[in-house]
Amino acid sequence: MGREPSVAVYESRAQEWMSRRARQYGDRLEHFAARLASGPGDGAVADLGCGPGWHVDGLPQPVLALDASRAMLAEVGAAASGTVPMRVAADLRALPLRDRCLRAAWASRSYIHLARAEVSLALADLHRALAPGAAVELHLFAGDTEWDERADDDFPGRRFSRWPEAWLRDVLVGAGLAVENIEQRNRVLLVSATRLHTLADTVAPSMRMLVCGLNPSLYAAEVGVGFARGSNRFWPAALAAGLVSRARDPRHALVAHHIGMTDLVKRPTRQAAELTAAEYRDGLARLERLAERLEPGVVCFVGLAGWRAALDRRASPGPQSRRIGGRPAYLMPSTSGLNARTSLEDLTAHLRAAAALE
Repeated sequence: MGREPSVAVYESRAQEWMSRRARQYGDRLEHFAARLASGPGDGAVADLGCGPGWHVDGLPQPVLALDASRAMLAEVGAAASGTVPMRVAADLRALPLRDRCLRAAWASRSYIHLARAEVSLALADLHRALAPGAAVELHLFAGDTEWDERADDDFPGRRFSRWPEAWLRDVLVGAGLAVENIEQRNRVLLVSATRLHTLADTVAPSMRMLVCGLNPSLYAAEVGVGFARGSNRFWPAALAAGLVSRARDPRHALVAHHIGMTDLVKRPTRQAAELTAAEYRDGLARLERLAERLEPGVVCFVGLAGWRAALDRRASPGPQSRRIGGRPAYLMPSTSGLNARTSLEDLTAHLRAAAALE
């Protein structure tokens, strides 16, 4: 899956596209630019999937114009009346950008060309490139299709994904974004959001296992990797259990080994004890929907507190009779170094037992 069919259309018909289309959502662009006055002050503003550059003049400098179509990028200078922005040919699924280098991102009808199965991981990469507090504007199609062509498309060959609003909202929360508003105009969902200081989900369909932590530590949110401290035994246990082949690389764990990662609660804290039962219950509801949609082989809860607070105060580690989104669930002790009662060998055994449920 990917953007290639749509990119091929834009490559071959870029000038025709420009002659038959015009800039839209000028009011949203003006509002977005006004938001940036109070956001992070350093870094570029990205126009992701910029097309011929209709929006670049309305964005504060410096602007980075990114598109997978080189033919479209070649038109950006002609469309811009002011300073010609930096232009980058790249795929939304693998942004060639440094961590936290963007102070804002505008993406008007660009992620529509990704299959829904690809969007969560693409947004995780966007989260990585954004500074905490960065403003985000996304425009996606409303509806309910994974990735297909439109019969009435005047540029045939392009493919589109469409989203129910509630599903999209869950995906955005999982991507570490605070959704401020979703407005629907005709068939388009206009999203205003902010990048949170948290971890983004690394998830996709067909996962062998979905690992669910309690919530990110402040340190994990800072470095962008769950279970990141050297004293945490999750990655050593996952390596020993044969679930992953690289430590502290959640993207590789997903792409190479089909091991996904999320958290019950997205709010980072110094200690998990700061979380409330209500937060755990809300997080569990989102996780139920996530598991139902993505159908992982098993959902493995790392840490007892969330399950006990939301479902069963007396729950013991091991397989659970209660399924999550219709999928098997396994509960294991915390991998934190503070949990001295559980050895690395025991944690490894728990991960192996969880994997055996898939």
